[in-house]
Amino acid sequence: MHVLQPIILSGGAGTRLWPLSREHYPKQLLPLTSDHSLLQQTAIRLEGLERAPQRTLAAPLIVCNEEHRFLVTEQLRTVGHTPSCVILEFEGRNTAPALTLAALALEATNPEAILLVMPADHVVTDRASFQAAMVQGAMLAAKGNVATFGIVPTSPHTGYGYIHVGAGLEDPVATTAYRIAQFVEKPNALTAQAYVDSGAYLWNSGMFVMRADVWLGLIERMEPAIAAACRAAYGAGQRDGHFYRVDPAIFATCPSNSIDYAVMERITGITGEGVVIPLDAGWSDVGAWTTLWEISPQDKAGNVIRGDVFTHATKDSLVLAEHRLVATVGMENVVIVETADAVLVAHKDHAQDIKEVVSQLKQGNRKERLEHLRVYRPWGTYEGIDRGERFQVKRIVVNPGAKLSMQMHHHRAEHWVVVKGTARVTQGEEVFLLTENQSTYIPLGVRHRLENPGKVPLEIIEVQSGSYLGEDDIVRFKDDYGRIEDPGF
Repeated sequence: MHVLQPIILSGGAGTRLWPLSREHYPKQLLPLTSDHSLLQQTAIRLEGLERAPQRTLAAPLIVCNEEHRFLVTEQLRTVGHTPSCVILEFEGRNTAPALTLAALALEATNPEAILLVMPADHVVTDRASFQAAMVQGAMLAAKGNVATFGIVPTSPHTGYGYIHVGAGLEDPVATTAYRIAQFVEKPNALTAQAYVDSGAYLWNSGMFVMRADVWLGLIERMEPAIAAACRAAYGAGQRDGHFYRVDPAIFATCPSNSIDYAVMERITGITGEGVVIPLDAGWSDVGAWTTLWEISPQDKAGNVIRGDVFTHATKDSLVLAEHRLVATVGMENVVIVETADAVLVAHKDHAQDIKEVVSQLKQGNRKERLEHLRVYRPWGTYEGIDRGERFQVKRIVVNPGAKLSMQMHHHRAEHWVVVKGTARVTQGEEVFLLTENQSTYIPLGVRHRLENPGKVPLEIIEVQSGSYLGEDDIVRFKDDYGRIEDPGF
């Protein structure tokens, strides 16, 4: 009996969806198309595969950035999925090294496990068709093939790579699988139209199925530097509960490459191991704001509107408001996205260029590329409300049963006011409870801890005052999340 091992690659930054997608809270963690985030949707669409004949479905293995580890596990927990392991990359090196780390995690225990490799930031609306294709891919992978899924095009899209379909397989279990004739880069509009008209090209989905041992053999043969760096980084890594942290210094030496470039493009042709299965399942990679506009319900004027929005003489536009009223007059084919600390206004024809804005923010060392005003932590969230010289005000929400680290600050004092719930406060040697409308003062240099012993979220207003208010002014003494050396809350 073969084990189906989902591998969810969650290392993307989603820069083309700024300002909603930020480096510390990227698009796979956002609920862009439903009440669930794209990551949660990825896990949910696997449900039911355990009923495939002669196969068992393992808990997903996640590869993600260290910064996202608690967000990823908490989001999966809320939809009933506990990862078998979360492999942490201190620095992303693209999909080929990420998959290699996942395969190495299985090498000792189940080298013939069939890997279902999926990015965490895709949308699939037809779960039944998706699972049927996955089962067919698994049957081919069991025989040593490497299967990818080509999306049946719905338009001559210039933002996707394409797969040229070759001859059909002579295999009774793969009635709709084909050899891969060629991978082709993103085409111009005329070439894309020719591809679609020919019926011989599919969009490259970035999803794959193969055995773990087959992938390791291919990557060692075709990209030995990647294989060696990953094996060394994984071997020198450390386990921390569900997390496995590869050695950051060694992994930083690993060449960056995608699964396509490193392996798939080299195993095409009549005798190659690479095969493609057409997939028509309402797929989208939500790769840009225009893509979200295309796949979202539109009003009679062709607008996609969310939040407090008023439009007049506006059509074929995407307008999202998170915190304020947004009004548009006489607009056409635009993207407007309002968040608490940034507003994007772009023509849809230039939606792919938004990553250049993020690049400029990075050059200017602007925090707006990294995180929102509301920052997520394993215990809850905090959000900046006001800031001035020598003070700042934050709204802190602590999840039921959660607690911040035992900590102290060298440069600031804090005032806490409870506005909802019950707080357990440790201040020096004293431990006491605060309820709504009660407050306390934490002097500079005093050890303290905030906990929520209740069953509803705890909300407090924190006023910080002092000569330096940076998040790195924290000395941790105890922490439930293993963050003793990490800066920030």
